[in-house]
Amino acid sequence: MAPGTRPEALAPDGTSPARRVDPWTVALCWITVMLEGYDLVVLGAIIPTLLDTQHLGFTAGDATTVATLSLVGVAIGAISVGPLSDRFGRRKLLISSVVLFSLFTIAVPWADSITMFAALRFIAGLGLGACMPVSLTLMAESLPARQRARASTLTMTGYHTGAVITSLLALQFASHWQWLFYVLGAVGLVIAVIQWFKLPESEAFLAASNGGERKKVPYTDLLKPALLRACVGVWIASFMGLLLVYGLNTWLPQLMRSAGYAVPEAVTQLLILNAGGIVGLVVGGFVADRRGIKWTALVWFAVAAVMLALLSIKMDSDLVLSVVVFFTGVFVFSAQVLVYAYVTNYFPADIRGTALGSASGIGRLGSIVGPTITGALVAAGWGHPWGFYFFALVGVLAVAAVATLPRGTAAEEA
Repeated sequence: MAPGTRPEALAPDGTSPARRVDPWTVALCWITVMLEGYDLVVLGAIIPTLLDTQHLGFTAGDATTVATLSLVGVAIGAISVGPLSDRFGRRKLLISSVVLFSLFTIAVPWADSITMFAALRFIAGLGLGACMPVSLTLMAESLPARQRARASTLTMTGYHTGAVITSLLALQFASHWQWLFYVLGAVGLVIAVIQWFKLPESEAFLAASNGGERKKVPYTDLLKPALLRACVGVWIASFMGLLLVYGLNTWLPQLMRSAGYAVPEAVTQLLILNAGGIVGLVVGGFVADRRGIKWTALVWFAVAAVMLALLSIKMDSDLVLSVVVFFTGVFVFSAQVLVYAYVTNYFPADIRGTALGSASGIGRLGSIVGPTITGALVAAGWGHPWGFYFFALVGVLAVAAVATLPRGTAAEEA
């Protein structure tokens, strides 16, 4: 279907169950999420080099400030893009976001001060934060409702793929870190050009807008009584989920060292954690489409809490430790994405982008809080076992939030 073409026969939620999935939509949404995974790891990969070479006079405090501002930009971008995508369309907003992110990423190595470096990362974060919720919305709306969970979880495997690519490139270009940004920005611009010619608009958006632009969708629409219960549950679950994802990815090696594990073993566990995450995303999506998204997310967060509590126990067997860490990754990462899947399934097309943007944006606040609190525990010498106790408690709070979510969809509730 060419961009802007009016769909002929759609289901009530705007999808076309009999329609063949457009391969360009699948590929381009997946690659866009992969770029985000690449970017959100790249700064951490080059920080040691920036500190060792004293680039622009970087200190550990400066690096922390830059990293925090990057995440703040991502959060603002995620929250802001929702109403815009519901008004102007998924396609336009995704392409614009990729272009903004790519241009300012290419400019990062040219920064002549730490302030400029931070500002460029912040602006790039605005575009980057918009990419994921729009990609997930577009991907979900390209598939029948019965495959919504699978659409979200399979798309998010791109995130972990991007993180792995960054790690491999960082090993090769550690002393020439500028190329990590040049490559990312250049690939992003190429993808934006391909999106312009090949990415179709969402049929659900076209159905909701009658082929044209819609009126502005304010966030206050999410506070209406019919949607408020679902919104609050989703916001809390997303906050807790991303707190776990970023807290673990940032501090797991150090928490392992605090428990007395050797450094190589501690770093290896981070790779095992993310390997489990990829498996969990694939499995979680299929289970949720068969058993229900809410029920699956509830079980996934509950098992994640148990796994995190088990990590507080010092394990003498490397095999047992690896198995526990692997299953921690399986359930933690996919549980968070199932929250997004719930949003794409529950909310109607005319407000779906706004709802997903709000969930992603509030979740990003958790991505800032998680590493901050865990870092404070480590600095106080309480990293182990209290770091894992903290994560387990967060998992329990996520279970409580998911338990409050309505079943089915907003249309069924009405």
